[in-house]
Amino acid sequence: MKMDKEDWISLGIQFAKFGVVGGICFALDWGLMVLFTEKTPMGYFRATALAFAVSSVLNYILSMRYVYEPKEGRRRRREFIIFVILAAIGLVFNQVIMWLEVEFLGIFYALAKVFSAIIVSIYNFFSRKAFLEA
Repeated sequence: MKMDKEDWISLGIQFAKFGVVGGICFALDWGLMVLFTEKTPMGYFRATALAFAVSSVLNYILSMRYVYEPKEGRRRRREFIIFVILAAIGLVFNQVIMWLEVEFLGIFYALAKVFSAIIVSIYNFFSRKAFLEA
């Protein structure tokens, strides 16, 4: 598929909206991860998963309202199921990246989350664009 100038502009605007929504959700994700890690006995690995899950709910709400244009006639339930499946895959990526960074590279978990979020965000944008707008 060849993209013209308007398509690139539209994609850029959509990516900017994704960035704003992602920034809000990352702040929630990161804050909850640190809170759960520091104030509960669950440790960074479980705290990361729980925080990711909570922020994914907010991400779904904001993304479907401001970022993606769902296919006409698709039911919200199906849309949500697709989002959850893509988020679960993102969670697996997140957990593997976090584990590698913390356990093998010795990076502090709160900093490792920043690197993980960047990588997972790229996956999230393109997978959601492909499956939610298809």
